[in-house]
Amino acid sequence: MGWVALGRCAGGGGRLSSVLSLSLTSLASSLIFTILCILTLALTLVTLVRAEDIFEEGKSDKEILDNLLLSTRYDKRLLPPVQDADFCCGMRWPGDATGLSNRSSTSSNDPKNQYKNQNNNHYTSHQHLRTHLRGTLTVNVSVLLLSLASPDESSLKYEVEFLLQQQWYDPRLRYSNRSQYEYLNAIHHYDDIWLPDTYFIMHGDFKDPLIPVHFALRIYRNGTVNYLMRRHLILSCQGRLNIFPFDDPLCSFAIESISYEQSAITYVWKNDEGTLRKSPSLTSLNAYLIKNQTITCPIKVSWRGNYSCLKVDLIFTRDRAFYFTTVFIPGIILVTSSFITFWLEWNAVPARVMIGVTTMLNFFTTSNGFRSTLPVVSNLTAMNVWDGVCMCFIYASLLEFVCVNYVGRKRPMHNVVYRPGENPVTQGKKKREGGPPTGATTGPNEIVTCTNCGPNPCTHTTTNGCTAELRKKEPPHPIRVAKTIDVIARITFPVAYFMFLTFFFIHYKGTS
Repeated sequence: MGWVALGRCAGGGGRLSSVLSLSLTSLASSLIFTILCILTLALTLVTLVRAEDIFEEGKSDKEILDNLLLSTRYDKRLLPPVQDADFCCGMRWPGDATGLSNRSSTSSNDPKNQYKNQNNNHYTSHQHLRTHLRGTLTVNVSVLLLSLASPDESSLKYEVEFLLQQQWYDPRLRYSNRSQYEYLNAIHHYDDIWLPDTYFIMHGDFKDPLIPVHFALRIYRNGTVNYLMRRHLILSCQGRLNIFPFDDPLCSFAIESISYEQSAITYVWKNDEGTLRKSPSLTSLNAYLIKNQTITCPIKVSWRGNYSCLKVDLIFTRDRAFYFTTVFIPGIILVTSSFITFWLEWNAVPARVMIGVTTMLNFFTTSNGFRSTLPVVSNLTAMNVWDGVCMCFIYASLLEFVCVNYVGRKRPMHNVVYRPGENPVTQGKKKREGGPPTGATTGPNEIVTCTNCGPNPCTHTTTNGCTAELRKKEPPHPIRVAKTIDVIARITFPVAYFMFLTFFFIHYKGTS
């Protein structure tokens, strides 16, 4: 019995030792875990302190950006995360006094202040506030025109120089207010920051390549990135050359992301701008901009319908005064000069020939010199109509002189003697039986043969009503015919040319 009791006491002590060993093990584990937590917290605090140190006064923007763009915290291959659902995709400049649109100014959940456009963007009634789709990065775009130029008046190519501003929000680039910089100049970190892959479609050629001095890159405190680039495009325009020079060429170009679809990136016009902004120092050369508009690319004409696209339309007009002073007015003068020959004598051959030939040669020279600068097209244009009709009038006046001269020089009948200022008389004609010579003048009491007396001819005096039967109608004098043609031409040619001018300018101007 004693051994049994001793064994029981010994067994109870073993259990006590095992319990004690387990308590010591858990206590050690707790201490180790607590120490690790303290070390982690201390390391985090040190990291935060060091992170705050980079924003202290005296730090350059280069040092701040170097820390912001560390590979451990920033990857330019990734799209900026969209965290603020009410971020304004029509926001103002970060430097504006009004600042960004207030989130509380309108509610994004109010159906009365929202509607959808064709690109599934949500708009509010606020002038400068539009909320974008959650998860979609919004890039605000604006264009500032700097200069316009055209190689010549008749060209369908226009050179446009402008500043393209793109603005988006990247929360990874926010920095502390302890910094003295309102924005960071990131031009030298261009290759390390995510930028939208914007490219131009529906244009001609680039005038010059993109070099570092042609763009600016700024990062603001709240993470707003402002990317500004200068572009010089040679636009291939669309014009109606069939009514040239009364057409108004339309020049368009569009911007679009080359790799991100609309669900990832949405382009919008900044502040709902309906037209382009123009620089106060805007210069133009042979370029007359009458209208411009900024729109969203229509789906029907867009290159790729599932990509966000913005379009710029520039409508130019041609200098009408230039064409009137160099083409139309000289042409009118030459054509009307050819009409002077109608007021000259029919037999003034040297003067009429010189005027007709000179006006024709001058018109050929003027029209050919101007036509060499026009675009070559296969269809009939307004300038072809102008040249053709004017040349026809000049040529018709020359043909009129030829006809008049031919008729005036035509030899009369061999038995007619022409006396200046008198009617022609007949001579050397044999007398008919019982009557005077045919065509001769007779007195009132002369006896003439009459055929109205019955079955047999009889004789009466000329006052008895038989003179009209014997005297035949005399042919018109050729000189009189020539002068009559000139008189008719003096009226018909100017009237017909005036009608053509009225129709030409009203028709083609109305068509434009």
